[in-house]
Amino acid sequence: QVQLVESGGGSVQAGGSLRLSCAASGYTYRRYCMGWFRQAPGKEREGVAAIYTGGGTTEYADSVKGRFTISQDNPKNTLYLQMNSLKPEDTAMYYCAALSPMGYGGSWYEARLWTDFGYWGQGTQVTVSS
Repeated sequence: QVQLVESGGGSVQAGGSLRLSCAASGYTYRRYCMGWFRQAPGKEREGVAAIYTGGGTTEYADSVKGRFTISQDNPKNTLYLQMNSLKPEDTAMYYCAALSPMGYGGSWYEARLWTDFGYWGQGTQVTVSS
């Protein structure tokens, strides 16, 4: 099993910044890839960013490229999402997720892949006001 606990959400004005953290525990070998997803009311959960734990390769949704940065601190078993130049449309519940090696070859941005082969945190709310 893998346990994930997010923190760092909050309310900020447009143009501001937040850093989300995700503390991971459990079987390290089950964490082939780590990611951040978000879900706004009435919308589907969407992939924001992902990082492959072995080589550090990162992926980003087009909507956040150049504004968000995903990173990991392996000794601390912590995943981060630095969010700059926030926009009201970034408002959502943000979820940390871990994908097991069984998800190899799948599309990282598809939440269903992580549901089938991974683990989810409880989420942290991010609200951006205009």
